[in-house]
Amino acid sequence: MRAFSYVRARDVDDAVAALRNADARLLAGGTNLLDLMKGDVEHPAVLVDISRLPLAAIREQPDGGVRIGALARNSDMANHPLIRTRYPLLAQALVAGASPQLRNMATAGGNLLQRTRCHYFYDVAFASCNKRSPGSGCAARDGFARQHAIFGTSEQCIATHPSDMAVALAALDAAVHVRGPAGERRMAIVNFHRLPGTTPERDTNLGRDELITGIELPRSPFAAHAHYLKVRDRASYAFALVSVAAALDRAPDGTIREARIALGGVAAKPWRALAAETYLAGRRSDTRAFADAARLCMEGANPVQDNAFKVPLAERAVARALETAAAVPG
Repeated sequence: MRAFSYVRARDVDDAVAALRNADARLLAGGTNLLDLMKGDVEHPAVLVDISRLPLAAIREQPDGGVRIGALARNSDMANHPLIRTRYPLLAQALVAGASPQLRNMATAGGNLLQRTRCHYFYDVAFASCNKRSPGSGCAARDGFARQHAIFGTSEQCIATHPSDMAVALAALDAAVHVRGPAGERRMAIVNFHRLPGTTPERDTNLGRDELITGIELPRSPFAAHAHYLKVRDRASYAFALVSVAAALDRAPDGTIREARIALGGVAAKPWRALAAETYLAGRRSDTRAFADAARLCMEGANPVQDNAFKVPLAERAVARALETAAAVPG
């Protein structure tokens, strides 16, 4: 780990001002950043500690939604009555992520900003990584790429985003609130993360001098029929090969009013399956409809040799997640 300076932000504006230093990074739970610093991947000159800012509250909003402070711990979110009762999909996704010890430290904002777990990115012995060193190449394209993306890839990068929480937030139509020198702004979660394109070093559309202040969850009709399914190599403390956040709003006769499907482990951002959602609206919630929707989810998949198995795996995972969501007592 290289030498760095440490400052503690007094308030949000103080943190934003500190980010004017191009080599500054925010420190909250530190569960990802400190690993990257120890591994010589990240080299901040300044760490700006925001862990004591008043941004940890989880509050009901007047419109029936919920606002989650950027410094709310993952374990607090997963166990909060408002999240467990109104957004069980998010609670399930949070519990599926990391270990209890890490969830006690990790924050909502930090979870959104965590970097890919691509082994070529993490291991600096591999010189070719456009995400770590723009213009150096992508070692994964010619290497072992079992964990990598099947959607939204580019010649520059085929890494995936690791967050479980973000996948559930995408399915729940969440929004991210940020503060910068120009004031506050709001971004839909589906626009927060970026696909690699020609700038894989940029994971999000967050400005360099902007700070996440909270996450907004709109009032949701999906509490009764929602399921988060995570397929991984071992039962705990493993990142998803494929994950699915599935949610249904069903009429009393079983007809689907609305559906939400988001996938993780398949792209550099949570992948919303919009065509499948549109297909399910107005249909009966049955096995055939779910199988057809699952096939639609895989349209446009572009795997490499080592991860072609993800296409049938993801298709089966979507169908299973939808079936499980539909079976949850309403």
